[in-house]
Amino acid sequence: MRRLSAGLTAGVLLLAATACGSSDGGPSDAGTSSGGVTTVKLGIIPIVDVAPLYLGQKKGFFEKHGLKLEFTAAQGGAAIVPGVVSGQFQFGFSNVTSLMVAQTNSVPVKAVANGIASTGVRGKDFNGLMVKKDSTVKSPKQLEGKKVAINTLKNINETAVRQAVRKAGGDPDKVTLVEMPFDQMPAALDNGQIDAACVVEPATATIRSQGGREIASPLVDVAPEVTVAMYFTSAQYAQQHPDVVKKFQDATAESLAYAEAHPDEARQIVTTYTKIPASVLEQVILPKWPSEPNRASIEALMKLGEEDGLFKKTPDLDALLP
Repeated sequence: MRRLSAGLTAGVLLLAATACGSSDGGPSDAGTSSGGVTTVKLGIIPIVDVAPLYLGQKKGFFEKHGLKLEFTAAQGGAAIVPGVVSGQFQFGFSNVTSLMVAQTNSVPVKAVANGIASTGVRGKDFNGLMVKKDSTVKSPKQLEGKKVAINTLKNINETAVRQAVRKAGGDPDKVTLVEMPFDQMPAALDNGQIDAACVVEPATATIRSQGGREIASPLVDVAPEVTVAMYFTSAQYAQQHPDVVKKFQDATAESLAYAEAHPDEARQIVTTYTKIPASVLEQVILPKWPSEPNRASIEALMKLGEEDGLFKKTPDLDALLP
């Protein structure tokens, strides 16, 4: 059995599609305005990736553009999509594969700003496929018949794990993928509940602090400096509130640039929304925060997603991307 809880992801997408027709608190709501500042709700995953927006809020970049962010944590992009489409959030953070899956399931999502990119350096990426210290697994090929945790199914980490196994000469269909929040993966790996975990920072650093080993840099196996995730809204919200979207884009671009130029501040802000100890924080490998998505890498993700049967039809990148 390759995928557990696949029905959860399918159910999330069905919920999102159903929510499109809702007019009660739907995506037409701009957000809450007060004193010239609009408060917008943002669905995020509490990982290093979103540090620039926490930092940008602290530095006043969003306030300067007339916005205030209200953060809500979720397990992954697949869980954030229905919240954005239904109007629970005005914006969300999601890996690009989940956005492509949503779009090909007729869920009206629109990427509006870049999120993060892989470092492109094998063994020195913020994402890693990891095993515990005493594991006999040395290569992704040896994960055949074993249990590997990813944060949500049908997302970029599923594509990346399957590609890492494939590149190592293994059969990805023989690997069992299980859903698990990133922050639960270190303990699950340590107690033998899973055989490997595809993790991102700060969970990557936590596993290293436990003596865990990295057997692959799966995002590097997908493409050089792959665009991993983006900030998005619903197609309806983008159409009805272009002014708010433009403000969000401008403030986010400023925040990404600042985080890229001030890595120590980006690292430190992570302590405000995760429980990472200071000693582990020092080991955290930061992702890249470029201002623009890498179209070629997204096309590589799309091709692999099609090979793995993640999409009902070919994603329309021209419609999806900013």
